[in-house]
Amino acid sequence: VQLVESGGSSVQAGGSLRLSCALSGITGCCVAWFRQAPGKEREGVSVSWTLDVSTTTYADSVKGRFSVSQDDAKNTLYLQMNSLQPEDTAMYYCAAAEECYGGSYALDGRKYTYWGQGTQVTVS
Repeated sequence: VQLVESGGSSVQAGGSLRLSCALSGITGCCVAWFRQAPGKEREGVSVSWTLDVSTTTYADSVKGRFSVSQDDAKNTLYLQMNSLQPEDTAMYYCAAAEECYGGSYALDGRKYTYWGQGTQVTVS
């Protein structure tokens, strides 16, 4: 199983970015986006079931600004980030688990087995 993120960059506040998470070796799973800023704890951003990303749930901090979509043919999930703010600056990671968890476990990084290498987002 391999997850590869891309799309991170530096943008000005109010701008947009789209991150990609290309999956290989796994399908029909839960994929979550996490982020971690220097000196801060890892934060869950969104969690999606790849068989129906319309059910994606979002952290309150990004709700209404971020959205997840996917390209089934490429087995890739995208995190569209709009109205970016300096507090969104972080390393962003996608992670996958064979099963989806509910409640507080949905965005608990310990529930995810497979992780990408991360992509940096800087908002100034």
